[in-house]
Amino acid sequence: MATVADQHETDTVGNARADARAQGGKAAAAMAYRPASSTPYPPPGVDADTLTWAETVAGGNYAHKVLARGTRVRLEDVTGEACAHVLAYNALEPWERLNVADTVKISWQAYLGTGHPLLSGDGRVLATIVSDDSGRHDALCGTSSARANQARYGDSAPQGPSPSGRELLTLAAAKHGLAPRDLPPSISFFKGVRVEPDGGLTWTGSAGPGKAVELLAELPLILLIANVPHPVDPRPAYTSGLLRVHAWRSRPTAPGDAWWDAAPEARRAYLNAADYCAARGL
Repeated sequence: MATVADQHETDTVGNARADARAQGGKAAAAMAYRPASSTPYPPPGVDADTLTWAETVAGGNYAHKVLARGTRVRLEDVTGEACAHVLAYNALEPWERLNVADTVKISWQAYLGTGHPLLSGDGRVLATIVSDDSGRHDALCGTSSARANQARYGDSAPQGPSPSGRELLTLAAAKHGLAPRDLPPSISFFKGVRVEPDGGLTWTGSAGPGKAVELLAELPLILLIANVPHPVDPRPAYTSGLLRVHAWRSRPTAPGDAWWDAAPEARRAYLNAADYCAARGL
């Protein structure tokens, strides 16, 4: 609730302008850093001047960015309580998007980790997991829904205390002209599950604070991220910590790289992506 002093600070156009300009130099625990080189937390071994994206995403919030082919994206779980629900789209033709079923199928296993290509439904690699010291990820459960969050936490609104991943991804998608029908199942980083012999899912939680995973964009990408609790997190409270995001220019996977020839299926998917980009002069 605004106080009398707050109202006085903005009771005229001049005061409102002065108040707004006074916010310019302030920092918060969660914010986007512009330019990206101004981040207080550059990734180890990366020159801050080469960064193209730097943002700390609060729990219960989202981020989005268009990325050039060959961009390397680092996601870091600051407190051990982040869960990054991620969707990727071909930025040139966004109807091509992450296909979780094909992502699992091409590697013949469901557990994401270093070297795992993330596939579109068109048989091309959208991105590759090129580094991972967490190992707690999920390609099976998707993100949380409004109905589930309302039943569990009593609220799911994006501006409320317990927003759902689906609603936040809907907001992020809208920034790029995409609608709810354009949201496929997402993948999750930093909170894991394991499939038991009877088909049940066991929650494995977080690997702890400071863990990171890095993605390499194999096509120009639209990347959407919702930082919300995993849908099978057994804890009754809405628990979600800071997620740190940095990106910088690198190069896409090429013949001779380890991931390119990891399996015949992967090689075909990388060839499909390279062919698509070559035809467009990328």
